[in-house]
Amino acid sequence: MAGPRYRVIAADLAERIRAGEYPPGTALPAQRELSARYDVALATARQALQALIDDGLIVVEAGRGTFVAPARPAYRLDTLRSFVDDLRDQGHQVTTEVVSCSQRAMPAWVAQLWGERVDGTAKALRLERLRLLDGVPAIHQVSWVDQPYAQLVRGVDFTATALYAALADAGMEIASASERIAAATLGEAGAALLQQSADSPVLVSDRVTRTRDGAVGVVDRAVLAGGLMQVRAERTVHQVSVQWGAPPR
Repeated sequence: MAGPRYRVIAADLAERIRAGEYPPGTALPAQRELSARYDVALATARQALQALIDDGLIVVEAGRGTFVAPARPAYRLDTLRSFVDDLRDQGHQVTTEVVSCSQRAMPAWVAQLWGERVDGTAKALRLERLRLLDGVPAIHQVSWVDQPYAQLVRGVDFTATALYAALADAGMEIASASERIAAATLGEAGAALLQQSADSPVLVSDRVTRTRDGAVGVVDRAVLAGGLMQVRAERTVHQVSVQWGAPPR
């Protein structure tokens, strides 16, 4: 293996972590032990650990040592799939609680995101859900669906069926989506649902999903608990993959 010695050590440890030799939450050998094992200076072992920290594979707990980062959920931004499907594919338990589901007039922020002429008196389906990841309230999501699909999916059990799956069954052909993310504080309205204080940091994601004919099909607003989620990016020469995930602890 070529490259600086600390990189070689970091790559070897990373491979061992991914292979399960060091499961999430377990302690890594101390710096002096790594120094002896790889026959390198203590500073080199320290550099290798720092590289793993930078990659998000390990975390340092003051006074305790260095540990493999726990497995955390990630919500991909570079896919049109339901994020619930993505999370379940990663092995996480995702539970959906439906807070409300009813026909309502679109509020101003939804009409603005729709980006089209919207009749203020027209009724659209407002679907409000709470997402629990591995039993922990993490995401408060409100989705708006206009007619004719609003009426077609209104009777669906959204605790068991993803909205986008229901829309696909109803004939909606999704072609693209745009998403913008902003930092905010939770506020009183969402504090009880996410079981956090009103001044807790959150990430607010507004997503506009379009059909093949270019029309808006769904407008989503998801409020993600800031202490549970983060944005991660993987870059290559040809593309960028962006994911939601949870920060190391």
